Amino acid sequence: MNITKDIIYIGVNDHDVDLFEGQYIVPDGMAYNSYLVKGEKTAVMDTVDKHFRDQWLENLDKALEGAEPDYLIVQHMEPDHSANIAVFMEKYPKAVVCASKQAFNMMKNFFGTDFAERNMTVGEGSVLDLGGHVLRFVAAPMVHWPEVVMTYDETEKVFFSADAFGKFGALDAPPDPEGWACEARRYYIGIVGKFGPQVQNLLKKAAGLDISVICPLHGPVLTEDLGYYIGLYDTWSSYRSEDKGVTIAYTSVYGNTKQAAELLAERLEARGVEAHVSDLARDDMAEVVEDAFRYDRIVLATTTYAGDIFPFMKTFIDHLTERNFQNRTVAFIENGSWAPVAAKKMRTMLECCKDLTFAETTVTVTSALNEKSRAAIEALAEELASL
Repeated sequence: MNITKDIIYIGVNDHDVDLFEGQYIVPDGMAYNSYLVKGEKTAVMDTVDKHFRDQWLENLDKALEGAEPDYLIVQHMEPDHSANIAVFMEKYPKAVVCASKQAFNMMKNFFGTDFAERNMTVGEGSVLDLGGHVLRFVAAPMVHWPEVVMTYDETEKVFFSADAFGKFGALDAPPDPEGWACEARRYYIGIVGKFGPQVQNLLKKAAGLDISVICPLHGPVLTEDLGYYIGLYDTWSSYRSEDKGVTIAYTSVYGNTKQAAELLAERLEARGVEAHVSDLARDDMAEVVEDAFRYDRIVLATTTYAGDIFPFMKTFIDHLTERNFQNRTVAFIENGSWAPVAAKKMRTMLECCKDLTFAETTVTVTSALNEKSRAAIEALAEELASL
């Protein structure tokens, strides 16, 4: 697939993976993107996952049309992109590998060598002239590993963005009816979400570039309405809510906390407020984390369990705090038959988060809903709806 006349897509699609990075469900598979830039000299932009070595090499050979590559540019050392570096260097003994200093240290860890006689260290502002294509490197540490560099083709105005602007899903999967943002958001929040300040730094650098195409290492090449994608990244990385609405995340042992959560959603919707209810024990937790960052209000509903909170809720809150959850309104529903402490425990877990506003109303259910707890749910719905 030609991105431009001289830039060719040589990546692969993975429909065998069940859990990306060992934790994210990817029903539509995953794309591992790689590109070839042809000038007077040629450069390959990253490799692919080890399971697709042969297919990738076949794609590369076809795109080279009998030539040999001069450079392998390694933007990111995660194995889904770097696994075939040693294979490439053995197959093309005259090629030079270009990467950051940190990436070469990682190559020693992965392959036992940093290809010292055939390497070129690049960093912020480094330039590689291919003859007809000038590549300028942009350092992007912690987006989302420390060694990351990105590459701007000044000639074609193409930005090779490493893992930034990526999304879940193979490129040959059916079109997502919810559009790019749905799986891109889940990908960003799950994998990059902790590193908002570093993404903000990258966006400032990108603002100084005249970009017409974004080529990420996962997901589709972005060619139109780039302001939309960049705007979403700005929202996500500054921890602002994307939409108004209430995420209701619950755990329930015997169904009573579930009933309280669903009643709250019903009362919110009666007031015209969008509410999204999720069972943390059964739903994809990454999707619920995504919703927590997408919407401006969240309700955490769980039981008191062994003097603490139910394990799935504890894990969920850990996911939030790990990703710098902030700038949201938070409310609690707790359940306990004799000594409910769940709301207090949840609030304590969130003390490390910045700029959270806690609702005045906390709902306490003592075993099952009764007149008092139903009235508290009505009050909480009214309070959340007024925000």
